[in-house]
Order: sequence, then C-alpha cells, then structure tokens
Amino acid sequence: MSKLFKFIREVRVELGKAQWPWDPKETAFMKRYKELWDSTVVVIIATLLLSGYVAFFDFIMVNVVGALTK
Repeated sequence: MSKLFKFIREVRVELGKAQWPWDPKETAFMKRYKELWDSTVVVIIATLLLSGYVAFFDFIMVNVVGALTK
C-alpha cells in the first residue's frame, strides 16, 4: 500500500512540473483554448502531410518492386 501512495505522490509532483497549454488562472474562453486549438491544427496538418509522404513512397516502391519481379 505504501508503494501505491508513493507512486501517487510522485505522479502529482511530476504533473506539477508539466507545462499546460493554457494558464489556469485565465478566464477568457477564446484566449484559454487558442493555443491548444492552434497546436491541434498543426498536429493534424503535419499528420496528413506525413501520411501523404509515406503513401506516395509506398506506391512508388510497390511499383518498382513489382516491375523488378515480373
């Protein structure tokens, strides 16, 4: 049981060190979530670009290997 309490205490300490995407004392709704929304959009765009890149080169490699093994 003491290991569990120690773990919970350590988790709370580490979460206290975390940098949250908004200031918890900020009250304006739009300001509070603007950084979070902007970061989410950047991640979605980066994911789409990376998946397109991987799909393109996968298509190329399938055709090259298919042509070489015919």
